[in-house]
Parts: sequence; structure tokens; C-alpha cells
Amino acid sequence: MSLFHLLLVAAIQGITEFLPVSSSGHLILLPNLTGMADQGQAIDVAVHVGTLGAVILYFWSDVRGALAGLPRLARGKTDTAGARLAFLLLVATVPVILIGLLLKLTGLDDAMRSVTVIGWTMLIFGLVLWWADQKGTSDLGAGDWSTRHAWVLGFWQAVALIPGTSRSGIVITGARALGYARPDAARLSMLMSIPTILASGALLGAEVVGEADWQMLRLTGIGAVFAFAAALLALALMMRLLRSVSFTPYVIYRVILGVFLLWWGYSA
Repeated sequence: MSLFHLLLVAAIQGITEFLPVSSSGHLILLPNLTGMADQGQAIDVAVHVGTLGAVILYFWSDVRGALAGLPRLARGKTDTAGARLAFLLLVATVPVILIGLLLKLTGLDDAMRSVTVIGWTMLIFGLVLWWADQKGTSDLGAGDWSTRHAWVLGFWQAVALIPGTSRSGIVITGARALGYARPDAARLSMLMSIPTILASGALLGAEVVGEADWQMLRLTGIGAVFAFAAALLALALMMRLLRSVSFTPYVIYRVILGVFLLWWGYSA
């Protein structure tokens, strides 16, 4: 794997992981549209670790509170803000883990990795995001997050197992439909990504453990660092822009890319 290919994969993962445009969709498209070899699971794990580090750093105050609340949660108590946040994040992660395991066991996860599937999901869920963003109210903040809403957003997140949907985009869509303000919808989406990335990274990591050599460790280290930097930059920029800009620019990008992919897929 060339250094250029590695940095390209890391940049795509880092930039698109937290933007509502689907990182998995873009990574699947890379070999399909360019003829490059698939980067492999070891690199996938590395760039996911990099993006995980970025979101943890950016939302460190929330993460620190949730970690501090874990001992109380382990005793069955959610009487502090940190314990409650940790509980809600765990609740919101259950659907994606269960449905993800089901898809993997049935082989449906591989069956959906096609250009046309990604084209349809880019287009359809981009329009759904636009609808929710335009019609949704801004009455709720992240502090209003409830157990019911954690379950609801957890099932929204599970939809992102279909390539091209965008994990961050679909959670933001669900949160805006529930009435959360744009920055708070994005914040909940980013916090929900932490246990989800941890779970997917652990699953992928278990499959590649033992295969690593010094060369692979060097490549994965470079990929993780570059993905971290790209993700942190994209995350900071999006959170800043949401103070004054809607999600419409991302919707436009998704619609254009979706139409192009459908044309590409059906004309091939």
C-alpha cells in the first residue's frame, strides 16, 4: 500500500466520519471508482481509532463526565449528570450492536456494499435530512436527552449500517425530527459515535489481531495520526458553522453525489 493511498484513506475517513455524508460510503466508493485496492481491515481499524481520538478530545468534558459516572452506573445509579450520560450512551448503542451482528451473521452487510445502494442512500437520506432540518423545531438541548429519545436515536443510528446512509447524518436527522437544536443534535450524534466506533473497532480488531507485522504497524500508525488530524479539523469546522449555517450544503453534496452514483451504477 503506497503512502499516498494510505493518506487518502485516512483523509476520507477523518473528514467524512463526523460530517453527514457517510464515511463508510466514501471508503467503499474509493476502490470502486478509482480501481485502487481495498485498504483492508487493519487500516480500517487504524483510521477509526484516529477519528475516535478526535471526537474524544473535542468533547473531552462530556467524555470525562461519562467516565466519572461509570462507577455509579455500575451500582445501578444514574443520579449524576455523568452517570446519566453514560447510561444514555449505552442505551443508544444497543440497537446498532444487535442489528449489526444480525447483518454480519446473515451476510447482508457485504451484500449492500454496492455503488447503486450507496447512490440511493446518499440521495434518499440526504433529502430526509433536509426535511428534518427544515421542519424540525429547536426546542430541545442536549441536556433534555431522555431514555426514550436514546432508544429512538439508537434505532436511527442502526439505519446507518446500510452503506451511504451516514451514521452522523441519520442521528442528526432523528434528533432534528425530535426537536433538538442543530448544535445539540450534532453533539448527541458525536457522543453516540464514541461507543459505536469502540464496538466496531473491537470487532474489526479481533479479526485482524495476529496478522500485524512491523510494516503494517507503521502504516496503521501513520493512518491513525492523519485520520485524527483530519477528523479534528472537520469536526471543529462543522460545529462552528452550525451556529449560523443549516445542513443544506451537505444535503446538496449528497444529492449530487447520489445522482452521479446512480448514473454510474446503472450505466456500467
